[in-house]
This record gives sequence, C-alpha cells and structure tokens, in this order.
Amino acid sequence: MDTIVYPGTFDPVTRGHVDIIERGAHLCDHLVVGVAAIAYKTPIWSLDERVDMVRSATAYFECRGGRL
Repeated sequence: MDTIVYPGTFDPVTRGHVDIIERGAHLCDHLVVGVAAIAYKTPIWSLDERVDMVRSATAYFECRGGRL
C-alpha cells in the first residue's frame, strides 16, 4: 500500500493545490493532506476553515485504494 503525504498551510487552497492533490491521488493507495498551523505565519483563514476548504475542494477525489 503506497501512501503520499502532502503538507501545506493552504491559506487559501488554490486550484494549483487541488491539481497536485488530484494528480497525487492517482499515484497512490492513500493520500494524506496535512493542513499545517505554523507559528511564524499569520494565516487569513483559521485552521478549521482551511481544513474545511480542502475537504470541500477534494470531496469527489478517490485514490487507487478508495476515498481520499
């Protein structure tokens, strides 16, 4: 079982991020998208809002092994 981890702040999630997530999902059985809270950055959106944005933008994706 292959796993890919894609970390980032995603503030906000962009089409470029979504493109990388979609392409990565086709390469592995399980894709982990880590939404980071970094102390030295001042994000526009809260961590919960950014997690929700990534979930919404990727809701329809599937990996080779099933759901994202």
